Amino acid sequence: MKDARIEHIVARVKDMPVLPSRLNRIMDITEDPDSTVEDLEGEILLDQSLTSRILRLANSAHYGYPRKIDTISQAVILLGFQTIKSMALASTVNKMMTRELSGYALAKDALWTQSQTCAIISRYIARDVGFGNPEKAYIGGLLRDIGKTILNHYVDKEYNAISNRVKFGKVSFLEAEEEILGFNHAQVGGRIAEKWNFPIELVEAIGLHHSPERSTEDPKLVSIVHIADSITMMIGISIGADGLTYPFSPFALHELGYDPKDMEQLISRSHDLIVDMDSFNL
Repeated sequence: MKDARIEHIVARVKDMPVLPSRLNRIMDITEDPDSTVEDLEGEILLDQSLTSRILRLANSAHYGYPRKIDTISQAVILLGFQTIKSMALASTVNKMMTRELSGYALAKDALWTQSQTCAIISRYIARDVGFGNPEKAYIGGLLRDIGKTILNHYVDKEYNAISNRVKFGKVSFLEAEEEILGFNHAQVGGRIAEKWNFPIELVEAIGLHHSPERSTEDPKLVSIVHIADSITMMIGISIGADGLTYPFSPFALHELGYDPKDMEQLISRSHDLIVDMDSFNL
């Protein structure tokens, strides 16, 4: 019954996001081992807005290259296919994630800032623990709350009931969301990832980021996104209705080889990562 209700929402919501065909082509190129720098550059240059955004971010202090990057081919060579894919995806979902989400008490641009923060921290954690594809962690962190953009309407209608359940039932917003609606934003986000034909490990990273212990495909990736999400909330980035309610999962800490005492230092490092506002200006 729960799956049927989620599918009903995914099928019926008019603004269910669809990835633009150009982004799909860029993602295909980045995953094809026979693709060249010229193949990727040619596709990106067809979109003037995407071109300027990639160059701006490539030249931000976040990447720290000593010389100016002024062509897409330079950006591809210096940053790599996977980073360019992350940039292109971030540029696209920016439009979906900058709206006000009243159901979650998130002002305009708040979810985007929060998502970029989580993505940057996810990439850092991935490198810290030796995860093989830090850009996949970045994408998981960026999209972990994409379900909120769809579920916002339903949460808004039931906001009082959910808030009262949190206040008087002493449960998290996520638990109240699931009790009142029958599902939560993470589950809806997982369905969106499926619709976009993302690999199953990314579907899990988005759909299970609040419950990494349920992962069967890549628990390390899901744990990375979970820890990054918790840190993002703890340091107060765009706190909405459901902020400050998610502790670190012992499973995720164990999976990544962290001790609870390591988290204070990781939170401090995360602060340093997000001081460059250019990283958020896609």
